Amino acid sequence: MPYATIGGVKLSYQVRGAGPPLVLLQGQANDHRWWDPVRADFAAAYTTVTFDYRGTGHSDKPDEPYTTRGFALDVLAVLDELGVRRAHVYGTSMGGRVAQWLAAGHPERVGALVLGCSSPGGAHGFERGNDVRRSLAQPDRAAAGRALLELMYTPAWLATHPGPHRTVGDPDMPAYARRRHLAASAGHDSWDALPAITAPTLVVHGTDDVLNPAANAPLLAGRIPNARLRMVKGARHAYFEEFRKVASPLVLEFLAGSA
Repeated sequence: MPYATIGGVKLSYQVRGAGPPLVLLQGQANDHRWWDPVRADFAAAYTTVTFDYRGTGHSDKPDEPYTTRGFALDVLAVLDELGVRRAHVYGTSMGGRVAQWLAAGHPERVGALVLGCSSPGGAHGFERGNDVRRSLAQPDRAAAGRALLELMYTPAWLATHPGPHRTVGDPDMPAYARRRHLAASAGHDSWDALPAITAPTLVVHGTDDVLNPAANAPLLAGRIPNARLRMVKGARHAYFEEFRKVASPLVLEFLAGSA
């Protein structure tokens, strides 16, 4: 199993497909399997690069503070290990937050940028409502898990797709690593850095996403120079999976036009 190393931390990475490099960045507390349901859509045209965030999958799990900016440096370590100087980047959820730092701080390393179901965070970002927070924090863990699934997917989808669902967290993560991921995502604030992004940028979001409120999409698109905005009607947080037939072609068309 291949690894990149940064500061003594080993990061497991995965490469699939052929063509120009495309980095796929998953959501909070998830490993690379987040992308399993749709990865083939992109691996047909691109060399897709994923990695397990520190704290997840086969990567090391140091019990120390994590940040979205730090995760961006981890991405660079993986690209350096692969000898990739420039890549397209598609980040969803917390992965979109990581991608923001990557594009703003290291513009020479990013070709085109896609930010899915993401947020600028901080004082300017729209936070999920207290009702959503309560549903995820309820002491009945089975009920909390069901609540998370219903924030990711519509009831109609869940009725015909019983799982396993790769988007609801790495089940093998230690509890401390989950807390570290939560803190990293909650501490994200890229507002001041967003105007520095020069990569062609597409912002994608589900219209019915309340886990990361859909109002964040126009905020990002308005803050990043010349960014395009596309809303996926009826989609919740995991728009890229449930609405794959809409979302994947949308992203692929954008990437092809940005080459």
